[in-house]
Amino acid sequence: MSLSINSRLDRNVCVLTVTGQLTLGPHLRSLQQAARTALESGTPDAVILDVAGVRYADSAGLGELTIVYSLCTRKQCPLVLAAVPAQLRQMLELTRLDALLPSAADIDGAKQEAKARLRKLRGLPDAQADAAAGE
Repeated sequence: MSLSINSRLDRNVCVLTVTGQLTLGPHLRSLQQAARTALESGTPDAVILDVAGVRYADSAGLGELTIVYSLCTRKQCPLVLAAVPAQLRQMLELTRLDALLPSAADIDGAKQEAKARLRKLRGLPDAQADAAAGE
């Protein structure tokens, strides 16, 4: 099964919906490319990776997630994973990448986490961070 990525902007938060397998192969770079496009085209306040549809991930997939994290960090844009499946969660925990890649149960929770990280990153009071995140 290949990898499918859909992108949408929701109140200046880029939501990338990832479906398929995050495994070694030519399709894997499409995640990095989608993140680059989102970060270069509109400079979102945050990026949320909705990974509920990820059926399986391997070490190459984890590597790709860390590349996306690096891209976001360079742009001072928080990255949050939403709806992480059990297999991916276990891999993140085993490699301790869960500390680097925060997650939430769903997209709404990911938006809240992203807002909190945006506040901290930019040193903004709550109201300014809410406005920056389009709330």
